[in-house]
Amino acid sequence: MPQLNPNPWFLIMLMSWLTFSFLMQPKLLSFLPTNLPTSKTKTILNPTPWSWPWT
Repeated sequence: MPQLNPNPWFLIMLMSWLTFSFLMQPKLLSFLPTNLPTSKTKTILNPTPWSWPWT
């Protein structure tokens, strides 16, 4: 079966990963995110107990 022969496909996979790693990844990582994470303080809400009419 020709699909099981890794000779041509391994080289194609290796070249595509190298292309992504060395050419595309630095370009993609250079973009600044539009929504920067902010450090917000957590607000702790103290809920008031519910007054049930039948108790």
